[in-house]
Amino acid sequence: MANASGPQRGRGSRRKPAEPSKLSRLATRLAPFARRLKPAYPRPGRTGLRRWLPSWRQWLGAFALSIGLTGSLLVIAYAATDIPKNLNTYATQQDNVYFWSDGTPMARTGWVRRQDMPLKDIPVDVRSAVLAAENESFYSDPGISAKGLARALVKTVGQGDTQGGSTITQQYVKNVYLTQNRSLTRKFTEAMIALKLDNRMSKDDILEGYLNTSWFGRGTYGLQRASQAYYGKDVSHLDASEGAMLASLLKGAGLYDPTLSKANHKRAEERWAWILDRMVDYGKLSAAQRAKYTKFPEPIKQTGSYDTGKQSDYLVELATQYAKKAGHISDRDFDLGGYQIYTTFDRKRESALTDAVTKARNAAKKDDPGNAKAAHYGAASIADDGRVLAVYGGPDHRKQGYNESNATTVPAGSAFLPFVYAAALENGVHKTREGTATPVTPGTLYDGNDGVPVSTPEGPYWDRSGKKVAAHNEGNKNYGRITLRTALASNVNTPFMQLGMDAGLDKVRATAEASGLLSSSIGPQVPGMSLGSATPSAIRMASAYATFDADGTHYEPYSVRRITRNGSRVRLDMPAPHRAMRAEVARQVTEALSDSFRTGHPGAAPLTAKVAGKRGATLDDKAAWYVGSNDSVSTAVVLYRIDLTKSLEPLPLKGIAGAPVADVPYGIWSGAMSPLR
Repeated sequence: MANASGPQRGRGSRRKPAEPSKLSRLATRLAPFARRLKPAYPRPGRTGLRRWLPSWRQWLGAFALSIGLTGSLLVIAYAATDIPKNLNTYATQQDNVYFWSDGTPMARTGWVRRQDMPLKDIPVDVRSAVLAAENESFYSDPGISAKGLARALVKTVGQGDTQGGSTITQQYVKNVYLTQNRSLTRKFTEAMIALKLDNRMSKDDILEGYLNTSWFGRGTYGLQRASQAYYGKDVSHLDASEGAMLASLLKGAGLYDPTLSKANHKRAEERWAWILDRMVDYGKLSAAQRAKYTKFPEPIKQTGSYDTGKQSDYLVELATQYAKKAGHISDRDFDLGGYQIYTTFDRKRESALTDAVTKARNAAKKDDPGNAKAAHYGAASIADDGRVLAVYGGPDHRKQGYNESNATTVPAGSAFLPFVYAAALENGVHKTREGTATPVTPGTLYDGNDGVPVSTPEGPYWDRSGKKVAAHNEGNKNYGRITLRTALASNVNTPFMQLGMDAGLDKVRATAEASGLLSSSIGPQVPGMSLGSATPSAIRMASAYATFDADGTHYEPYSVRRITRNGSRVRLDMPAPHRAMRAEVARQVTEALSDSFRTGHPGAAPLTAKVAGKRGATLDDKAAWYVGSNDSVSTAVVLYRIDLTKSLEPLPLKGIAGAPVADVPYGIWSGAMSPLR
């Protein structure tokens, strides 16, 4: 019976065979050719030697098979090779370079002499010189050169010259990812990474990396440091001729640094000329431009690296501390290097200050070698706007290990009196506990006699042992009633101990801190504070006196004005100025300090010179100071004695500071500040 859906196939009927697939049909068609290519070996129908020699078809098949296998292996190797994530230590580490205020190099720190420079800051002619010397097809090749790689492999096996066998991409890979060994494995890995890197990085980025990591001799990595080492200038100031000379060094600095030998000079000059000619050949330099470069650009003679030594150690230490703090740079990042630190240090002032201290130190050793052995000299010069221009930190940082210009070791003595004077002029005085303050002027009279007891509104001030506290003058001299201006100019102590009590020791302290002294150096708030029990550093004393010279505006001292890293500016938190006292008060203090200078050293400066300064002494003869300003610069000098092998306690100077009128600190100060004008 028929089904509604259609007739059913009989039980005994056969299934129709499936049609062959396209792949099967293709195999069928190719089978005769495959049988013809199948090697019959030994070859039938041949006799003698011909029976054992492969046919041309067999040779062709073997060649095609080897090409296929080689290509497959290269594809597998390319896929399996990863670009290393960790760069060589030398590829990332750089040195930090410090500059004087005039922009000339001062010192460097770090193990590696390398400074990265953006490609845009490297002149096009200099880049072209490198390409002409090393790889003129750089911008069109795939990252490797088959011919060059083959030559390099042959030379590697033969232990010959390995230079010139690699593209710039390969050399960059070797510089930053691999070692400098010459094994076949390293060469193969280099090629694979170069191919992959060429696909992932732009040509400009590769060229920039290469120029910043290549070795140029004289301990330098990268064009920036090479430019400084060979021509004493930034890479951005190089011309094509100088660039060609530096490019010649890439073939081997030991053979092409022209200052090392006559043979080197000849090789360098020949390669320099060849590179310039190559630049013309491939259109990177015109014939007219080439004609200008007829004289070989002699590099400067090799000098010692900008190693820190003696005074520069102290300068670098100060600048480093300030750079890290103001630039928010971690120790780790700073140690990786690459920073250009432009300091405020004035080369001429630093030299003058160092010479003045060295002269005084040598004179003391000659006149009194026993006491001079334990003598310490600290000094600093600071501009009215806070720039630290010069410091003297000690004879040798590597032996001493601390900076005497920044040490808070000995009391300021009578060099502190101007802060008491300024506090009273600014705030007035109180003779009673209640009521308003009574104004004070430079002409206000105080008792200048020796041994005058210090009084409070309630009566004499008693110390803990039950004795009246009294002030004393140098040499226990009596001066009678004396104006405050004259007392300051003549270094009379007794009026100022009482003046500090009348103005308020809290006001004295606040004025000293606002002027630039650190709170930690001032000490307890007792009557003796007014006579200089505070222990400020030379840097802080110079900074505080600069406040008087700046009409009462204080600028915190700073030693770094600009920082860049690899060409990019680092933001610095620069201190903002603040008013420490009224301008009128600052001028009145300066006038008294000018009287002090003229009284102590008549004829030392022209009458038109705005010079102000004051000697500082302690009654126990353990410190001698001179602090003063001229031409918008303030300098502080301190001299003291400590035998570090026995104790940290200051010792009496025993005459090595000289006489009051011509004392040693003043001699150093005048030498550092000369000419006074």
